[in-house]
Amino acid sequence: MGKPWFRVKRYGFGAGLPCSWEGWVVVALYVAAMALTVTLFGSSYAEQHPWRYFAAVIGLTALVVFISWRKSDGPWRWRNGDDR
Repeated sequence: MGKPWFRVKRYGFGAGLPCSWEGWVVVALYVAAMALTVTLFGSSYAEQHPWRYFAAVIGLTALVVFISWRKSDGPWRWRNGDDR
């Protein structure tokens, strides 16, 4: 699996902020891709083709969630802060 890119949350479910430069690159690419999606497919496209716009946003988000799940430092489960 290699070194983790994301740390699991201490409270709640999932991963938190990145803990390596690779994780930060993933987050930066996600932000850039979302900005590009909004810029290229602005509000007029979203109004004309809402399902395509929705699919693009959900697809990008699902990809980032999958990467952070695979590259986190532990299993994702509910945490109450008492353990890692």
